[in-house]
Amino acid sequence: MKPKVVCIMQARMTSTRLPGKVLLDLAGKPVLVRDVERVRDCKLVDEVVVATSTIMQDDAIVDALAEHLPGAKVYRGSLDDVLDRFYHAAKEANADIVVRITSDCPLCEPELIDQVIQQLLDDPDLRYSSNVESAGQGVRSFPRGLDAEAFRFSALETAWRNATEQEEREHVTPHIRRRPQEFKSANIQSPVDYTHLRWTLDTPADYKLIRTIYARLYPQHPKFRMKDILALLEREPELATMNVAVEQKEVKI
Repeated sequence: MKPKVVCIMQARMTSTRLPGKVLLDLAGKPVLVRDVERVRDCKLVDEVVVATSTIMQDDAIVDALAEHLPGAKVYRGSLDDVLDRFYHAAKEANADIVVRITSDCPLCEPELIDQVIQQLLDDPDLRYSSNVESAGQGVRSFPRGLDAEAFRFSALETAWRNATEQEEREHVTPHIRRRPQEFKSANIQSPVDYTHLRWTLDTPADYKLIRTIYARLYPQHPKFRMKDILALLEREPELATMNVAVEQKEVKI
């Protein structure tokens, strides 16, 4: 019997650098809706749950999902202890494998997410799979904004019970990624290094780029993918300079 794979997408309205970014417009729908639409294209994801907080500002997230994606599953929990929010959302969904996608990634790549999940399905001893940095395996090679992590519920539960550092509670997976001896891990690598490309949504400059990408590609090809974005940037290289000066907030692993 195939394990139940649940993607949990964390979202909040109180982002520090671009408040309300998850509800900014992308080709007629909020960023968060575009996130969910793309993850729903994954062949290996059984369910998508948006995990937001219980604060009043995040009521807008629930309302937007009800308007644009009736029936979308939402879990509400702690604002600051995102690990706790993730754990309870996954437990409520009866997840065997948890996929973590953040809501500032409206260009996420369904086929890449499936590759990350497939590693866990292929190796029963594997507890964590990703295309991001971890202490045990691999480095980042894809554009920032295509980050995908998948891990067994048992690994999430262990982290939830044992993580004590504020950074580990806020960013969900550092407790796992820092302990390769305890959590066997694997990494998906791109054959080409694309780490100079920034496709995540943290600042107004990021939004300008992503909004332009959607405006160029979505009307003709709603299911556009990484290869289409790369082709666009090759045709219009000036687009990639829109957010080149943005500094990424890093989590030390």
